[in-house]
Amino acid sequence: MKIMQTTTPSNSLQSFEEHESEVRSYIRAFPAVFERAQGSQLFDERGQAYLDFFSGAGALNYGHNHPQLKQELMDYLAGDGITHSLDMATGAKRHFIDKFQSVVLEPRQMEYRLLFPGPTGTNAVEAALKLARKSTGRSTVFAFQGGFHGMTLGSLAITSNTMKRGGAGQALSHTRLLPFDGEMKDGMDSLTFLQNALETAQREGELPAAVVLETVQCEGGVRVASAHWLRGVERLCRQAGVLLIVDDIQAGCGRTGRFFSFEESGVRPDIVCLSKSLSGLGIPFSLVLLRPELDVFQPGEHNGTFRGHNLAFVTAASALSFWEDHRFQRTVAAKALLLQDRLDSLVESQPELEMEVRGRGLVQGIVFEDQELAGQVAKECFARGLIIETAGHHDEVLKFLPALTMDVALLEQGLEVVEASLQAVASQLPQESVLV
Repeated sequence: MKIMQTTTPSNSLQSFEEHESEVRSYIRAFPAVFERAQGSQLFDERGQAYLDFFSGAGALNYGHNHPQLKQELMDYLAGDGITHSLDMATGAKRHFIDKFQSVVLEPRQMEYRLLFPGPTGTNAVEAALKLARKSTGRSTVFAFQGGFHGMTLGSLAITSNTMKRGGAGQALSHTRLLPFDGEMKDGMDSLTFLQNALETAQREGELPAAVVLETVQCEGGVRVASAHWLRGVERLCRQAGVLLIVDDIQAGCGRTGRFFSFEESGVRPDIVCLSKSLSGLGIPFSLVLLRPELDVFQPGEHNGTFRGHNLAFVTAASALSFWEDHRFQRTVAAKALLLQDRLDSLVESQPELEMEVRGRGLVQGIVFEDQELAGQVAKECFARGLIIETAGHHDEVLKFLPALTMDVALLEQGLEVVEASLQAVASQLPQESVLV
């Protein structure tokens, strides 16, 4: 692929600038009008190609327009398949349920009911919170600093980013944010702090309904929870009679290597939230997995017009074929190792930028001591034809989310762009800030 360094003319964005809300964000980081995409490449309206290390913020684990998934969808539409059905029974929905059971749940000896909320990740989180509160009769939910769970009021209340929370325009209640793995508070490690918080709440008769966590805080700066910590949180929840909810919306569906991000730890959540790459083709789709005894909603007590999105059922069922054996998982692991090794080398080669690498699987991050530098590197990458975003409370992390299906040669090519961009930013640093 030829990397071009020209910039998209600003007048091509005039309609967006004049008529779209100021709330738009990604368009500001990637100022181009995109026309088509295939695999790990996007093309703007002038035909300029871009490598994609963004993957729709984790919604495109299998790349853009994967031919298998796209063909399944085209065949379904050509046959006048049902597109909208609320929660009525359809063949597409039955096929997805049966395949999810046989490919995902049964091999892992997991027994969950499937609840289909609205189409987005925040819908899944909202449904999970309602279930936890209704099934326990308790209102408060514990979550963790650095977590991101959505932008509607319930999910926003357990999201820690102060800028995002400010968008609510009102107080966000019935939640408590606790230190994440590796953090200390009041002289205690995070597990001890959680234990004390639960014991205090129990003594005061105010136990939370649930503890909600991400195994990898992707938006929070690619912060990884250890298996030891995850097992400790689960143990404390079981001892206190508190539900454990894992938000696997971005870290799940294979992003960390296995289908669920919590598999390696051995943790068995009471409720699991899935979305983003569940449909496989970028079609909005979310799912809540819940232990059968938590299935307490009355018919219609939680609903939504688009909770039965058949186009997503079709592509999601097809995407599950990647997980019918361990071959795909092994290719993801090999790419993850390559990515981590290359990032470690990049960090070592540019000591003046004061960076470190963190992450799991194919969600990795370079953390910059100088919080301004991640955004500068991302901007340099875009100018060189690579789309990559930043993460963290101060956007201090350059976040790598390549497609799980990305060709190794393209992965290497993208990393070369990152290297060139790091060098460009390093060359612009004041001489006195360069380490001797």
